[in-house]
Amino acid sequence: MIQETTPRLLVLPEWRLHRQWFLESAMADLLRGDFGLAEAHELYACHDLLLAHKQSLFTHLTERWRDMFDASFDVLLYDITSTYFDVDASDLSEDGKRRHGYGRDKRPDCPRLVIALVVAPDGLPLGYEVLPGNTADCKTLRDFRAEIEEQYGKARRIWVMDRGVPTGETLAEMRASDPPVSYLVGTPKCRLTRLERQLVDEPWRKAREGVEVKLLKQDDDLYVFAQSADRIDKERAMRRRQWKWLWARLKKLADMEVTREERLMKLGAAHSKAPAAWRLVDAEVDKKTGALTYSLDRRKLRKVRRREGRYLLGANPTDDDPTKLRQY
Repeated sequence: MIQETTPRLLVLPEWRLHRQWFLESAMADLLRGDFGLAEAHELYACHDLLLAHKQSLFTHLTERWRDMFDASFDVLLYDITSTYFDVDASDLSEDGKRRHGYGRDKRPDCPRLVIALVVAPDGLPLGYEVLPGNTADCKTLRDFRAEIEEQYGKARRIWVMDRGVPTGETLAEMRASDPPVSYLVGTPKCRLTRLERQLVDEPWRKAREGVEVKLLKQDDDLYVFAQSADRIDKERAMRRRQWKWLWARLKKLADMEVTREERLMKLGAAHSKAPAAWRLVDAEVDKKTGALTYSLDRRKLRKVRRREGRYLLGANPTDDDPTKLRQY
């Protein structure tokens, strides 16, 4: 019901419908009503009426999109997000979906909902599910994939996902399905460490302007090591900005006449503000004098520079032509 699936927050598109669109349209004359027709709670109440026709609406919109733009829907982008409710825990119903769980918004005190969404690369939503707030990301893919296949058929598609969404078991199921379901998914950082030496010998291939890839086949997967010139510039600029601030802050802390405990607290605050740059620093506070010494770890810096703007993906497409990767 609406009280379990829709937060009572009037976001921008609904505000425009509520305040602007209705006044600028002829809806009042056509429906012989007043501004109350577009009142916020009336709009939310419509959600319950539309929910019964959710699958039919998605099917209709997908067919219209296919006819108008000759879309194929052979690449699907799948992601998980969440929203929270700023309410007292005693207000929660036992059979509702609002639950305490992992949150990306740093509000563990608030109950939340998990929202799973699959869209086409051009932004058309193909399906969504509202799940209990304590649902783990890796528990959503199997049921959602079955729902998409039931609604749109088992056509050959490529699922693009973050590394936390699929498990090894679900990826194996996708490879073994008939027809095989292709995927492109992020990999854990430790995977790049394990394959780094093998990737050194592979040639760079141009996927599109500014993006190059190395392809490495191993076991059942095709690993795609990609580097983006724009992303390298962006990540290095972010690191340098953090590093410039942190180095100046460490110099100030070293010159301060404070106790050891106070210096440690200030170092903790600096760590929280610049965590990426902090990983490149060797800092030590003397136990007796409280003096601060610090230096740049050049070995870690070289490793960070090698990986900036570069990322490793796991895939199982049968075609290893890198120009095909531009659609991902």
